[in-house]
Amino acid sequence: MARSMHIMVVDDEETICLALSAWLTKEGYSVETAASGQEALARMAEKKSDLYLVDFKMPGMDGLQLLAEIRARQPDAALIMITAHGSIGSAVEAMKRGAIDYLCKPFDPEELSLIMERVEAARAIQQAEAPVADHYAGTSQLSWGGIVGQSEALRVVLNEIEEVAPTNASVLITGETGTGKDLLALAIHMRSEHAHGPFVAINCGAQSETLLESELFGHEQGAFTGALKARRGRLEMANGGTLFLDEIGEISPKMQVNLLRVLEEKKFCRLGGNQPIDIDFRLVSATHRDLRQLLREEQFREDFFYRINVLTIHIPPLRERLEDVPVLADFFLQKYAQETGKPVEGLTPRAVEILMGYNWPGNVRELRNVIERVVVIARGRMIGAEELRFLKTYDDSCRSAPATLREAEILHLQGALEACDWNVTRAAKMLDIDRVTLTRKMKRFNLKRP
Repeated sequence: MARSMHIMVVDDEETICLALSAWLTKEGYSVETAASGQEALARMAEKKSDLYLVDFKMPGMDGLQLLAEIRARQPDAALIMITAHGSIGSAVEAMKRGAIDYLCKPFDPEELSLIMERVEAARAIQQAEAPVADHYAGTSQLSWGGIVGQSEALRVVLNEIEEVAPTNASVLITGETGTGKDLLALAIHMRSEHAHGPFVAINCGAQSETLLESELFGHEQGAFTGALKARRGRLEMANGGTLFLDEIGEISPKMQVNLLRVLEEKKFCRLGGNQPIDIDFRLVSATHRDLRQLLREEQFREDFFYRINVLTIHIPPLRERLEDVPVLADFFLQKYAQETGKPVEGLTPRAVEILMGYNWPGNVRELRNVIERVVVIARGRMIGAEELRFLKTYDDSCRSAPATLREAEILHLQGALEACDWNVTRAAKMLDIDRVTLTRKMKRFNLKRP
């Protein structure tokens, strides 16, 4: 799959350039290489890259000097420092000067994949922000990096982001599944003093306890069967930036104790290791569950709850801010029309009426999927009632707002399953969760095909 990002690899070791170039090219990126800082600047004068992977130790101009030159000539460029394990301290210094992350030799393809995911996510938000802001300029509608709407409820949320982002306090984002809690977390990061650092996200509900522990803390070589080499965890990757723990209500009491210790001491050890690693990051968490109810049920630790819940932002479900539906629908329609190349221009008044009359149990994520679907099946320039007839399949069952968050989740899951004819794989994709998580929730709520 071809990708739009152009990358330059700068390293005086030809084997490193060839290896990284081959891997990145295979992943669909456009790549060029340079053997020195001077050559990189010369190539940069001819064609700027979106991302620069720069070796720390090079003859002549070293990595830190090249980083400063690139930053001066191209302030919006993303930079990653390449370093040997013995030079990690220098790589951390590079991050303080604007590098978004560092990559250790020898390379771990999985770690490189995670870094590239973060770079692309941040770049997508930056690219989305300008055109969306221009599109809604001069109107009463709100926009920020993919968060769009016109309701007073959304205005309150964005004002809260402006207030909490500059602080270093832990933030807990609450709201139903599909409301856009991940976008709020990224918005907080990008408006904070950690904006130039990494934004590292992990879904705690999609991992087993053992896998989550390894993902967060990393491991040393030989820590367990299959640990053939040392690997950084998400805690270490988030150093100098923001760690986003999505669905934090799903983690076990044991993991809560481990994370609480990290948050208190600002240091941890990899699995199988005994060397403390100092870290400094901003914690943002999110959950669709009622953590206070979990406290009462003794499934969530009180000390951990108050540690992650210094500041709280609640995003209301879409059914409570229906005035955002037309703006969001237009935003997604323009997005998917451009991606598919279809000449779709807008929604008819009847189509908008249907969207406004729907209860949206899946919130913004469901609206996005609906608009993507109608753009794909559209035959004309306007989306009408005919393209939206499938919404009636589970609209009636979701008309009345649920009384509790548990009921809301059950309705949400049931609605998605019914819309997908109880195909668990398709429903999981619609809900943006993995199949195992959906199966576990179906078992918990006793959801079965009629």
